[in-house]
Amino acid sequence: MGTGRARAGRRAPVPQRGHRPVPGHAPAAARAPPPAADRVPYANPTPHPVRVPHDEESPMTAQLFTVADVMTRQVVAVRRDAGFKEIVAAMARWKVTAVPVVGASGRVVGVVSEADLLAKEEFHDHRTGLIEQRRRLDATAKAGSRRAEDLMAAPAVTVGAGASLPQAARLMATHQVKRLPVVDEDGALRGIVSRADLLKVFLRPDADLAAEVRREVVEPLFPETPHRIGVAVDAGVVTLSGTVADSAVVPLAARLTRAVEGVVDVRCDLTTRPDP
Repeated sequence: MGTGRARAGRRAPVPQRGHRPVPGHAPAAARAPPPAADRVPYANPTPHPVRVPHDEESPMTAQLFTVADVMTRQVVAVRRDAGFKEIVAAMARWKVTAVPVVGASGRVVGVVSEADLLAKEEFHDHRTGLIEQRRRLDATAKAGSRRAEDLMAAPAVTVGAGASLPQAARLMATHQVKRLPVVDEDGALRGIVSRADLLKVFLRPDADLAAEVRREVVEPLFPETPHRIGVAVDAGVVTLSGTVADSAVVPLAARLTRAVEGVVDVRCDLTTRPDP
């Protein structure tokens, strides 16, 4: 994103996905013991949903979108000593494919995914030879594991709530993960962000994108003649049209428009006025 990007005005909220519960810190009155098969391990074995603490409830607002704007704030998590069957039950109950593992202080220490659990089924009826054991040490070790601390991928790849969406996307790509636990300055769990969450910005209405491009790109770059610049948006594709005095500003306008969160592509039809 260009350093010259303007920052102004409030953005309309992007549609939010349903929240996922975090069992574990419900008020005492809400802690009615559930059936054993339904228990989800966290601070205590109870499936009651509790929101991970966060600073504010407001929708996406001005300036750059951050992980805090799109993350799921209610998360299913397990303790280090959670058993294999408890983890599977938690994933099935809350319809998730991975769960963060937290220590006694609430810090994220790892993540257990379906892939980590599947090793037990893979080697269930199959004895591994010495060569295969050496080649797949991690998978064979997990096949014989029963607790979260032995099954999890550690250390966990995490992201801060204030990180930008491109930063989160690069972390996912670099580490080949599908979701990132969101942590605060102390490493405590605040939420989780997935690939689907990062794509929420592309659900912004075309009218919202057009208004932001005009406010943050056209008006700062062309303060004297903003009415001469056309901004049309169709399915997230922005078309800039009109005539400008300085051809050097044209690529800058295209670059800043492309940097607006939710823009799919930019078509730049700006032309330069001929000298009189």
